[in-house]
Amino acid sequence: MALGVRKEEEEIIKPRNDKREYRRIVLQNNLHVLLISDADTDKCAASMDVRVGSFSDPEGLEGCGLDVYDATTREIKAVDSENQKNLLSDLWRMNQLQKHLSVKNHPYHKFSTGNWETLEIRPKERGVDTRQELLRFYKDYYSANLMHLMASINVKAWYRANFRISEIQIEVVSVFLANLVIKKVFSKSSSNYARTQGEICMANTLGIHHYKEGPTRYLSHSIGHEGEGSLFYFLKKLGWATSLTAGESDWTCEISFFKVNVNLTDAGYEHFEDIVALLFKYIRLLQQAGPCQWIFDELAAICETSFHYQDKFRPIDYVVNATFNMQFYPPTDWLVGSSLPSKFNPERIQSALKELSPYNNILRVNKQWIERAPAEDLHLPVPNVFIPTDLSLKNVSEQMKLPVLLRKTQYSRLWYKPDTAFSSPNAYLKIDFNCPFTGSSHEAVVLTEIFTRLLMDYLNEYAYDAQVAGLYYGVSSADYGFQVTVVGYNHKLAILLETVIQRLANFEVKPDRFAVIKESIAKEYQNMKFQQPYQQAMYYCSLILQDETWPWSEELEVLPHLGAQDLVKFYPLMFSRIFVECLAAGNLLPTEAETIIQHIEDVFFKGSDPRSQPLFASQYMTNRIVKLEKGIHYFYSTEGLNPSDENSALVHYIQVHQDDFKLNVTLQLFAVIAKQPAFHQLRSVEQLGYITVLMQRNDAGVRGVKVIIQSTVKGPGQIDLRVESFLKMFETKLYEMSSD
Repeated sequence: MALGVRKEEEEIIKPRNDKREYRRIVLQNNLHVLLISDADTDKCAASMDVRVGSFSDPEGLEGCGLDVYDATTREIKAVDSENQKNLLSDLWRMNQLQKHLSVKNHPYHKFSTGNWETLEIRPKERGVDTRQELLRFYKDYYSANLMHLMASINVKAWYRANFRISEIQIEVVSVFLANLVIKKVFSKSSSNYARTQGEICMANTLGIHHYKEGPTRYLSHSIGHEGEGSLFYFLKKLGWATSLTAGESDWTCEISFFKVNVNLTDAGYEHFEDIVALLFKYIRLLQQAGPCQWIFDELAAICETSFHYQDKFRPIDYVVNATFNMQFYPPTDWLVGSSLPSKFNPERIQSALKELSPYNNILRVNKQWIERAPAEDLHLPVPNVFIPTDLSLKNVSEQMKLPVLLRKTQYSRLWYKPDTAFSSPNAYLKIDFNCPFTGSSHEAVVLTEIFTRLLMDYLNEYAYDAQVAGLYYGVSSADYGFQVTVVGYNHKLAILLETVIQRLANFEVKPDRFAVIKESIAKEYQNMKFQQPYQQAMYYCSLILQDETWPWSEELEVLPHLGAQDLVKFYPLMFSRIFVECLAAGNLLPTEAETIIQHIEDVFFKGSDPRSQPLFASQYMTNRIVKLEKGIHYFYSTEGLNPSDENSALVHYIQVHQDDFKLNVTLQLFAVIAKQPAFHQLRSVEQLGYITVLMQRNDAGVRGVKVIIQSTVKGPGQIDLRVESFLKMFETKLYEMSSD
């Protein structure tokens, strides 16, 4: 064992199909390290997590915990630019309001992100040198005993030899033992907790302290359930809500909140007292029923399957997530975190339920609200029939690198690609219903959108259990029709898909739900004007390039004139002529894939009075993109839609080529090489704006590259000049590069 290193032998729990090799070591400076040897990846990654942040900001220097490494005027401007971006964001404003309403002497109350005022103006007024204060912050808190490091190495790619985890250890020790010292700093704890209002938000027992018992997971599952008899089921039935989420939020080792977020309709806003009352009525039901072991056992089974058959993450995401876990969990659970509840403790769950009280939040809940709560038949969830029990892998002998055309008829095409690489009991279905009439007018586009959302709405009570069990579905509008996707464990996939196809074929328009969906879409259109300017600029770029698309403002104009009867008339027209294209991939046999597409054909095209006919040859549609002529510069300028937003934005787009393998790789290489220099020059050096990125763009196979910048200091015209200047400078550097 290397000098100054202690190797720890305890087992680190990992997924069953995880082939990576792990080793935990502790350096002499008390830095805890997890080393990973991964022979099946083409990337290396490392992450260092330091257990200090905004809670430790000095008084009057808010935001310094996020700005330790580069406390220059330039970096403070970047922090201020980020804050400017967030000023009109409802999410950030609600978060800051929640902080403001908390106990003033608790660190949660602080303004955590910082801006020019807190990091430059106020410190100077008090004669405080921000840089020196930040260096002092670093000296006081950046101690090895508060840090955790994870390093993942592709051993074959690094040394191209038989390089084992022991050599990784030597490299890590040589760097981090010499450059990090222990300062005997300990993380501080506070006995005060913040009490807040905003969403329905209650101070709650810290789930992290009881992660194997999972009390907050149990509460989140029960209160956030969307099946028949649930709180959301009745809020939706009453026309008061379009979504509901529940769970632990904003937790640290000292504080935790349990939040219930409800997306309200206009009618729901008028009945918010009744909604709060129904929530606490449901909580009272849970308290009276007591914790149910069968519910806990279901959750434990779902969590176990999810953990052991999880997809492999990108190396950088994997190490970042795991180093966060290293700060809070014992080494054996560094990879698991709180994802494997295993101990049913009814007393702990009941204790957590008692804390969800009408009087444990600043929202003043009147007792009369609860007494006059609507008399709905709330009840607990029923057993989940979608939990997979057969996780066996299909035996497919033929190796395929690309999808193959397995079946073709006048009604459909079936593409097939079995899983021969990941050994996972998951399958993926993407089914495109090509319907020419869906794009024939503004009204048709809007009605198609309402149709897909109504179908999702109707399926929710039935299919929610499938999503809980790891089987996901979606129905969404597409360029020339709509798309159905089903992805997850293949065991019960056919059951869910059959129900989706049934509901498609026997679709009915419910006027009350039509009105709710119509209202929701109208709000989304209206909220487009409040998007960040860079998002609006990207939207306009797509609108200009893509053929046969209409501005959202025109679709909003026709929306008020559409009623339920319009959809009743449009539905048979939409399905009168269709073509179905399906991709089946993953843990499926060819015969299973063919059975699926045959069933769809039977439902829509067969019988004495078929719902659909095949397309005429002239009705097959393809996405078309406007070709930009070489050497000609196009400039589209528009006013921002939100007069309160001081930001400007630019999308500088360069169209390069249509799909070509060699050119695609060349463009990808250019984007990789240019991304960091563009960020450094335009964001760090020139300080044009916090949002600055160079990336590829793909419009239906037409490839290009774009630079996106949002700024409060310069207008789009000036930003465009700086982008042109950078591209010329970078072109010179490219020619100067050696071939190797």
